[in-house]
Amino acid sequence: MRYRFNHHYTREEARRLIPQLTHWLDAMDRARHTLERSGPRLEKMLSMGCETGGSLTKSYLSAFLEMRSLLREFSSREIMIKDLERGLVDFPSILAGREVFLCWERGEPDVEHWHDLDSGYAGREQIQE
Repeated sequence: MRYRFNHHYTREEARRLIPQLTHWLDAMDRARHTLERSGPRLEKMLSMGCETGGSLTKSYLSAFLEMRSLLREFSSREIMIKDLERGLVDFPSILAGREVFLCWERGEPDVEHWHDLDSGYAGREQIQE
């Protein structure tokens, strides 16, 4: 059988990643806020032909590089970020012989839901064991 993803998480693998995911999502939130706060000021300075060195540029680049690094981490593990603000992520998995996503949202204590690859959050169902 041909699958879309190379790695398929067991529920236990996904559970073990929850503390790390929470840490990464919090770091991405901080980086996103810095980018949103600094970006417009830098764009305005650049459009006016101003020099853009200093702490503002350093902060922006640092946040950009942190965000890029974290996105690569998710990508390399084939964990899908579906909604960064909510901290909604999907793990490719095999459930009853079907390729699906295990679905977890920041703040949930466990990985308790799944959905079809194309149905999204609206198609979430409780994992039955």
